[in-house]
Amino acid sequence: MTELAVSVDQVWKHFRLYHEKNQYLKTAVLKGTRARYDEFWALRDLSFEIPTGSTFGIIGSNGSGKSTLLKCLTGILTPEKGSVSVNGRIAALLELGAGFHPDLSGRENIFLNGAILGMTSKDIHKNLDNIVEFAGLGEFIDTPVKNYSSGMTVRLGFAIAINVDPEILIIDEVLAVGDTAFQQKCLEKIEEFRGDGRTIILVSHGLPVVAQICDTVVWIEKGELQAVGPAQEIVSKYYATSHDALPMDDNEIGQRWGSGEVSISKIQLLNQDKIAQRIFHTGEPLNIAIDYTSQIDIPNASVAIGITHLHGTDIWGTSTEKNSVKLPISAGSSSLNLELNNLPLLNGTYDLSVAITDQAGVHEFDHWEKRVRFDVHQGDIYNSGLVNINSSWTIKP
Repeated sequence: MTELAVSVDQVWKHFRLYHEKNQYLKTAVLKGTRARYDEFWALRDLSFEIPTGSTFGIIGSNGSGKSTLLKCLTGILTPEKGSVSVNGRIAALLELGAGFHPDLSGRENIFLNGAILGMTSKDIHKNLDNIVEFAGLGEFIDTPVKNYSSGMTVRLGFAIAINVDPEILIIDEVLAVGDTAFQQKCLEKIEEFRGDGRTIILVSHGLPVVAQICDTVVWIEKGELQAVGPAQEIVSKYYATSHDALPMDDNEIGQRWGSGEVSISKIQLLNQDKIAQRIFHTGEPLNIAIDYTSQIDIPNASVAIGITHLHGTDIWGTSTEKNSVKLPISAGSSSLNLELNNLPLLNGTYDLSVAITDQAGVHEFDHWEKRVRFDVHQGDIYNSGLVNINSSWTIKP
């Protein structure tokens, strides 16, 4: 039986939304009543389990209850109903600068925040240099935190949290703050924690990162559980429902959404003889044929294509815009082809996604996630992995 790091069992949590506020006791006595309020249920009958050593993602729109859930996990809030069980030493970075005193320096806040998180003075002194180095504050470590930028503040908070030596690390939107170098350091530290068998709970609107590093994802909306399962699968479902969904036929797979001005009518994978098939061999040509219909003229559009392994790993993506191919779309039916002269994929099952967007790739007219599933056989190629990289050996005596 798998040991659990966290168990959430039928959790309910509500807050009072006041219509008016009695600022003074005298006002309440004279009115003869308390301020009127409504009950807002932030979490409703929420249940899921997080195995020890897993990387677990929590997604949902703004106001869905994610932050309330994290505060219940860390004991900041107590549920009205249900229970939360946590097995292991926990460290959490929930809000930007939470636990920092603005008038104290970065160094002083390390000792303050470290003590709040359960570190001894000896532990803090031992890890002080590591914290300062990871945060990248250097000469600013003795500057009051109120003078820090948001990026500096969150870097310091993350650096302290990871040096608590937690068994369970909770991260709320940290990867959305800071420059690319810091985000890369965070991802490397997360991978290090995963390798050590620690449990990581990640909340982020950066869905590609969630799909990449998480094993399992729970999706909540308006405090209710929508789905829980493999990261790539749940992220795809969330993508589909967070956009305007387009209708699909019963025999179509994947998730589909978009505004509908342009509609993809057919996607085919063709061999070198232009015959549609779903099984290909490593190294042979592959032609992706896309038929679409537009209701309007679009001076500059873009078609994006992505290939994903069945297990969820992103293999490759490209677009007409990235390749400086101009794509004006006229009202009516049209088609385009993308030719791969030498398919580099090795043994496996893969999914093809196609999207037609504006030139910036922001407005999606039609996005078909994982529309075509196909298999690749590598035959007498004995390399391993997902892609075949042409190489040659040179041996010197």
